[in-house]
Amino acid sequence: MIVSSISNKSGSKLYTQHSKLYTKKSLLTTVWLSLIVCFLPLSHITAQTNHNLEVGKQLDIFSTLYSQLDLFYVDSLRPDQSMTAAIRGLLRSLDPYTEYYSEQEQRQLEMMLTGKYAGIGALVKYHQRLHRVVIDEPYAGMPAAEAGLKKGDIIVSIDDSLMTDKDVSFVSSHLRGDPGTTFQLRILRPSTNREMTFTITRRNIKMPDMPYYGMRSDSIGYINLSQFTEDCSKEVRRAFVELRQQGARGLIFDLRSNGGGSEMEAVNTVNIWVPQDQMVVENRGKVAQASHAYSTRLEPVDTVMPIVVLVNDETASASEITSGALQDLDRAVIMGTRTYGKGLVQVPIELPYHASAKITTSKYYIPSGRCIQAINYTREGGAASREHIPDSLTHLFYTRGGRPVRDGGGIKPDVEVKNDTMPNIAYYLSASGLDSTEVMFDYVVDYIARHDAIAAPTEFHLTDQDWAEFREKVISSGFTYDQLSRKHFNDLVQAARFEGYYDQAREDFDALEQCLNHDVATELDRNREVIQQMIELEIIGAYYFQAGTLEAGLDYDKQMLEAERLLKTPDEYNRILHPQP
Repeated sequence: MIVSSISNKSGSKLYTQHSKLYTKKSLLTTVWLSLIVCFLPLSHITAQTNHNLEVGKQLDIFSTLYSQLDLFYVDSLRPDQSMTAAIRGLLRSLDPYTEYYSEQEQRQLEMMLTGKYAGIGALVKYHQRLHRVVIDEPYAGMPAAEAGLKKGDIIVSIDDSLMTDKDVSFVSSHLRGDPGTTFQLRILRPSTNREMTFTITRRNIKMPDMPYYGMRSDSIGYINLSQFTEDCSKEVRRAFVELRQQGARGLIFDLRSNGGGSEMEAVNTVNIWVPQDQMVVENRGKVAQASHAYSTRLEPVDTVMPIVVLVNDETASASEITSGALQDLDRAVIMGTRTYGKGLVQVPIELPYHASAKITTSKYYIPSGRCIQAINYTREGGAASREHIPDSLTHLFYTRGGRPVRDGGGIKPDVEVKNDTMPNIAYYLSASGLDSTEVMFDYVVDYIARHDAIAAPTEFHLTDQDWAEFREKVISSGFTYDQLSRKHFNDLVQAARFEGYYDQAREDFDALEQCLNHDVATELDRNREVIQQMIELEIIGAYYFQAGTLEAGLDYDKQMLEAERLLKTPDEYNRILHPQP
């Protein structure tokens, strides 16, 4: 229910009239409820009455406690802070998706629902060695890119406010603002060691729903969808029609790391490949308003083209509705790793004084009848706990064609393809926010400064000389990283000392320790292929933005290559969707 207040110059008169009307309505409501009570089971009436009494009791306790704190506490309470903390404490006892947004946080909720915000359109990061916030990635066609900001630019000030000792959240909040407002951004460009001032006008920024789509080899189309925000299904439909016109005879639909969004956009996306009047998802909640089934409403674009949907453990919510419905309707092969397992639906609710909340109102069920929620949020002993549903307690369901699928624990892919693991040294070279030398980031910034242009995304590669320069830069910087083998060795030594075996095996331990000596040069050469690919993608992103990075990265993508192979093997594809009895 949405509650609102009315105030004007004759507020007292309105209140008096409203009170009289309310009294009459209350009398009628009481009589009406009394009639209903006669037909309700006594146990139900007793349970509901006890529940209402308990709610009133606890609210009375809370109200009295706050009044006493406000009166007697040694310091003055700030109602906005203390009440917000109390509300969030209440919500923490529920599930992590039920959230409260104060008046000041409405922009955050709006951005979540629409993917839009007002700012400059760039990612920023904290540079550990410089202890400064820097530009990491400007978005194509956005104010930051149009003004000429580049990767690595150090943010010095925004208008008259210095940013040299601020963290990422503080700088980001000052870069954002009302659309149409103009500010002065002063940066230090490392390649020239010169300060530059840019005049930038904020505007509404729409995070790209579909960072890249295009044709691959052998008439295979590719669409990457990063989130389900307003009207994204129209973008996917348009891209699919364009790819089909270019000769696509198979499609790879990439939902990896897509955290979800709008449920209706998921239904409309499924509708592109599924006929009209097909049930896609059903919500089931405690009240009638939260229960509803959603079916496809439009004529599809194509119901026969082979489709492979790529998923991973960060594919969640609306992405799971999309991939799960396509699986249940035998319309696509799902490939990758098991999805996140979020089978809950949230609805935004308006609250008084411009506050709002996002409340979990129902669970959703996809066409086979299963709910893929992986975690049961229980209330044992009055405290919230997370209980992950084991595979042994899941239930069996069937797709339209009779293939077995299970509920709980997300969407299990038809074809499991695990991603390549990243070498430890590569992780530490590229990771942001770690106490490292940021050596890879600095190399990319230097490379950009020395090259006005590079080859096309799928054609660009570092030369042997480029690699040698990077290798030398890493070694001379004194770069180190945590070796898992060294950590496990130290744990083994400690256990051996505790159990009394160390002295008699000292020579063996010493020999093993010599084998584990930290040799950065050797590790760089051993993992050159992966590290060089990572550097190339970072450089490509600086020239061709996110679309270029995605396009080039597909050539190294193990799951992508397997999806292409499957689409080129129609007999195998059909056996997966339509297995023999």
